[in-house]
Amino acid sequence: MISIYTWLSNALQEEYELVRILKESPRGSVQLIRHNATGRRLILRRFTGNPEVYRKLLDYTCPNLPTVYEVAVEGSKVLTLEEFVEGDTMGFLLQEALFSPEETRKIVRQVCKALWVLHSIGAVHRDVKPENIILRGDEAVLIDFDAARLHKPEHDNDTQILGTTGFAAPEQYGLSQSDIRTDIYSLGVLINVMLTGQHPSKKLAGGKMGRIVDRCTHVNPQHRYRNVLRLMEVL
Repeated sequence: MISIYTWLSNALQEEYELVRILKESPRGSVQLIRHNATGRRLILRRFTGNPEVYRKLLDYTCPNLPTVYEVAVEGSKVLTLEEFVEGDTMGFLLQEALFSPEETRKIVRQVCKALWVLHSIGAVHRDVKPENIILRGDEAVLIDFDAARLHKPEHDNDTQILGTTGFAAPEQYGLSQSDIRTDIYSLGVLINVMLTGQHPSKKLAGGKMGRIVDRCTHVNPQHRYRNVLRLMEVL
């Protein structure tokens, strides 16, 4: 009997054409595809890992998260079909100019809304960074849940170390299990990079924003903001 993974892979090959490869790594690939009949564009993501967060997101919609339409699994291989979010990544925009404090507050609050949905289902993104945020007009959309995982209270640390150096919290390196405060650490680094172009360890933003960054990036998770709602309030 043919698996859902194989069936979906075959159907995609027949009904869609490849527009371009957006990202490719040893763990998988991200492709922009277009439906032959309607011209609708979607994101096809293939990776080796855990599909649990993608599966949970099938039941949720949020303007600051891409809609997940399909998830298929075969062994450790995962295939997802997602909404194509049209816009520029923050990483690309930061190559041209920094963001103002007003722009930073607005964008980070929207990223907090996306994280609130993830955290409400027990998930931790674990890779919040400029390259994973797309600005679609006035909306900030948080993408890429390949490194995301569900928080497991019974575990002392993460079973797999994932994240981006500089944005990953200390606990992501095996010191303890990542939780919602892990994403708050990354948000602190993000705020600082948006304002100064540098990691807070090299140049801390000034004034109130600098104090917010300092608390977000505290080595001890217990000294960070307890959740994204609290961070939204202080912003």
